[in-house]
Amino acid sequence: MGKKTKDETSEKKASHKPSPVLAPHLGEVPVIEVAGTSFDLEDPEFPADLEEKSVRSGGYPYDDKLDRDKYEKHLRLLQIEFVKAQRYVGAAGRRVVLLFEGRDAAGKGGAIGAIREYMNPRSARIVALPKPTDSERGQWYFQRYAAELPTSGEFVLFDRSWYNRAGVEKVMGFCTKDEYEHFLRATQEFEDMLVKDGVILVKTWLNIGRIMQLKRFHDRRHDPLKIWKLSTMDVKALTLYDDYTQARDRMLRETHSAESPWIVVKANDKRRARLNVMRYVLSQIDYPDKDAGAIGSIDNKILGFGPTFLDTADD
Repeated sequence: MGKKTKDETSEKKASHKPSPVLAPHLGEVPVIEVAGTSFDLEDPEFPADLEEKSVRSGGYPYDDKLDRDKYEKHLRLLQIEFVKAQRYVGAAGRRVVLLFEGRDAAGKGGAIGAIREYMNPRSARIVALPKPTDSERGQWYFQRYAAELPTSGEFVLFDRSWYNRAGVEKVMGFCTKDEYEHFLRATQEFEDMLVKDGVILVKTWLNIGRIMQLKRFHDRRHDPLKIWKLSTMDVKALTLYDDYTQARDRMLRETHSAESPWIVVKANDKRRARLNVMRYVLSQIDYPDKDAGAIGSIDNKILGFGPTFLDTADD
C-alpha cells in the first residue's frame, strides 16, 4: 500500500473528531464576563485561565482533588457503615430525612448516590419532585413534601426540598414576596415538629465556587451523556449568580438553628464533599457496631455549620 498523503491523514483525523452536541432546548445563551475572562458556554473549549482557577474558586481550601484510590477506599468503608446504620434504623423504627441543597451542578445527586448505592432501596427512597401542579400550588406549601416523609424504619433523601422556595422560587420570581417571607418564618416551626417527633433531620448545603459551577455547566453542555442535565433554568442562572448568593445567605441565616442546623460543605471536589457528608450523617445515628476508625474524622476545612462557615467575599 502506498504512503498516505498529508491531506488523507488530516482528513482521517478530522473524521474522528466528536460531533458537536446539539442543544436547541437551551435557547439563546449569554456570553458573560468572569474574573476578567469572557465565558461562552457554547464554545467547546473551556478557557484555560478559568480552568486554573476552578478548584480554588469560592474560597476552596485545597489545590487538587482527593486521590481517586484514597477516595474509593474510604468510600467503601463508609458505605459498609451505611448498610449497618440502615439495619439499625429498620429494626428500631427510626426515621431519617436527609436534605441536599445547593446551586445547580453542586453535586447533590452524586452525594445522594454515594450514600444510597449499597442500601436497600425499599427503605431508602430518593425524592426529587418536579415543579408543582396547579392543584399542588393551591395546597399548603409543605404538603407535597410532607407526603414524602419517611415511615418507621425508612431513610428519605431529598434531592432539593421545601427549600426550593428560599432559592430558585425566590430568585426566578416563582413565588410572591409574601410567600417567601412566610416560608422563612414557617420553616423553623415545620422542622421543629419533625425533630420533636423523633425524625433524624440532616440539612446539607453543598457550596461550589462560581468558576467551578461554570466548568461543570460546560462539561454538561459538551458531553452527549450529560447534556440532559443542563436546562434553560441553568442558562438563566448564568447571569443570576449574585442573586442566588444573596438568597443562600439569607436562607442560612434564618433557617439555621440548634435543633435543625445546616451543615455547609465546600464541594468543589466532589470526592471530599461526599466523604465528609457521609461521616457527618453517620455521626447522627447511634447504631450498634459503629466503626469509628472506618468512619474517620470530618475535615473541618470542608464541612462546617451555618452561615458563618462561608466567606461571601470569595463568591
